[in-house]
Amino acid sequence: MQLAARLAHIAPFEVMAILERARALEAAGRDVIHLEIGEPDFPTPQPIIDAAQAALCAGQTFYTPAQGLPALREAIAADYRRQGVELDPARVIVTPGASGALLIALSLLVSPGDGVLLADPTYPCNRHFVHLLGGDVQSVAVGPATRYQLDAALAREAWREHTRALMVATPANPTGTSLDAAEVAALGALCKERGAGLIVDEIYQGLSYDGAPVSALAVAPDALVINSFSKTWQMTGFRLGYLVVPDALVEPAIRLAQNLFLCPSAIAQQAALAAFTPEVAEEVERRRQVFAARRDFLLAALPRLGWQLPVRPDGAFYVYADVSAVTGDSYAYCARILEEANVALTPGTDFGTHRAGAHLRIAYTTGIERLAEAIERIAALGARSV
Repeated sequence: MQLAARLAHIAPFEVMAILERARALEAAGRDVIHLEIGEPDFPTPQPIIDAAQAALCAGQTFYTPAQGLPALREAIAADYRRQGVELDPARVIVTPGASGALLIALSLLVSPGDGVLLADPTYPCNRHFVHLLGGDVQSVAVGPATRYQLDAALAREAWREHTRALMVATPANPTGTSLDAAEVAALGALCKERGAGLIVDEIYQGLSYDGAPVSALAVAPDALVINSFSKTWQMTGFRLGYLVVPDALVEPAIRLAQNLFLCPSAIAQQAALAAFTPEVAEEVERRRQVFAARRDFLLAALPRLGWQLPVRPDGAFYVYADVSAVTGDSYAYCARILEEANVALTPGTDFGTHRAGAHLRIAYTTGIERLAEAIERIAALGARSV
């Protein structure tokens, strides 16, 4: 059989090769410190687990509406109201993970040949999904000057006649940096001026450390906003996210959801209702503070390795380090660190092409004691570059 041509644009995650090798080393008896995978190390909060078990016992295992349970959509809208954003629950589309939300958002806006502006570096699925739909990935090189973010000035310069959408993430993977409200508003104004769509990934917004985050919906009400229960509430395996769309896109978004997924997991939705309880909110806040302490530890410790940190990450659980002083090949460097120091990291080449070989990503999804040990192991390798 001949594979579809679109597969030529869908690259594998290099981090998965790192993970596979790390697992093999562990099977051989090595103690590997995992700083490569973007998954919280905390368990799902117990009230969420209890809600899932109760739903199973109650037989709540049938199809739900394609756009999600009304009670969950209302709970999500109420959460936005607590942030000062009025939101009609009808605009909320619950999806199988944030990936489902991303697929619907892009499917609403992108026809074959349409351009989508994306930062480079960015989460790799963003560009892969654009390719999957036959769109043109318009990557824009970003760096420390804009905190590795695509701002309105860069977007205006990169805009082309066929550009139909612009996508940003705040806080972002892999950089951990955020856009402030004024920057998001400027992006929204640019998209409105050009008749294009603004997609904002906010899945890490609950893990912000340097001030209260502001949703894009507060300053760009026509934006398509993606969020997830995976990161803030540590529900990665539940595969549950949501998309907020403008009123005019509700019906086509539901139509897409019906045909792409039928509906999200009924059990995951019932579990997610418990995410908005005071008990869970208290636990999530405690964990956010733990992540902040880990971030602060790494910012102080990493320069010892000769790694540069040109910007201060303010969210998610990532540090995007410039390692150009010690290597020009981040993949080979990460491979060496894994083999010789038993520390797994993600090379920048997973996230784009702009100076990708000069960067790597550290996921601080383990305790400070293990982070400290990882620093010691890497430091013991010496300054020999790859």
